[in-house]
Amino acid sequence: MSNPLYELKITDKQSFVRFLGLLREDFISNPEGWENKTLPRFFEALATYTEDFLVYYNNININADTPEWSTFADIFKVVLPIDFPQRH
Repeated sequence: MSNPLYELKITDKQSFVRFLGLLREDFISNPEGWENKTLPRFFEALATYTEDFLVYYNNININADTPEWSTFADIFKVVLPIDFPQRH
């Protein structure tokens, strides 16, 4: 099963904004699928992953110190519901 959140290529500000819109739509239509249902829990998970993603990016030769729009999308994707396909 495909998911538009993973099909969308994040290459610039506009595509990142579209990604955030899709993220919002999914949360509204599928809140029970989200592990982090409150903003405090969501931001805690987001902050934890953001601290740790440097190691992952270094392992795949991406410079996390100069992030691109796709980097921000990758950070958000990691806190998506567990049943999403193609989860990093």
